[in-house]
Order: sequence, then structure tokens, then C-alpha cells
Amino acid sequence: MNRLQGKISCIQQSGAILLVDINVDEHVFSAMLIESATRQEWLMEGNTVELVFKETEVALAKNLSGLISMRNRMKCTVRHIERGELLSKVSLQFLKYVITSAITTRSVDSLELKIFDEVEALVKANEVSLMKKQ
Repeated sequence: MNRLQGKISCIQQSGAILLVDINVDEHVFSAMLIESATRQEWLMEGNTVELVFKETEVALAKNLSGLISMRNRMKCTVRHIERGELLSKVSLQFLKYVITSAITTRSVDSLELKIFDEVEALVKANEVSLMKKQ
């Protein structure tokens, strides 16, 4: 599981759906949450939270240009590639965090990924969960 720590900067709500913006070291991330009838008391602007997302939800791009709907974009450097027959794990450096992406080995090959390559890691807002900071 990938984890980043940040502060909630904005919460928009429509019915049971929340769009929460979180500031992680001056980078804004978004999480789309579906809440029950009552909002958790820790889910308030200014509170520190952990963003959590699965390795399989991290897409990678090289030389990305143009507009894209994915709100969570991280400029990263490839640190390590663990190649499997079908699936590979790519370790990425994002600021002080290590992010892991699990993508097909075919994708690693088609992107021609190498150690020290600059890539963008992308995660859809609905794939990000928030946890109360302990």
C-alpha cells in the first residue's frame, strides 16, 4: 500500500459524495469519498491525514502532455524495477516518499523504463482513501 501524509485543504460535498483536497508538501491531491449519513469528525479542513492507494492503481506515463482527467499526478524518478513474467513492480521516488506501481511487464517494456527515468505516476481520485493520522 502506498501512503502519503498531508493536510486537508478543502472539502466539497454533494449529498454523500465528498471531494477532499489534501496538500502534501505543496502538491495538491484529491480523494473522492462516499460517506454515510454522518461525516467522520476527523475529516475537517486543517487536519493531517494519510492518503492511501494500492500499487495496482498507480499508472505510469513518460513525456505526458496535454490535458488528462486524473487529478493526482506525481513527478517521480524510477528507483528500482522488479520484473516478473507478467507483472512488474516499479519503485519510484516522489519527494521524500517511495511510491510503488504494479504494472504489466509489457508496459514496462513499451515505456522502455530504466532506473533514473523521469515518469509521472497517476492515480484517480476515487482510488485514494483517507485515514485518520494516528
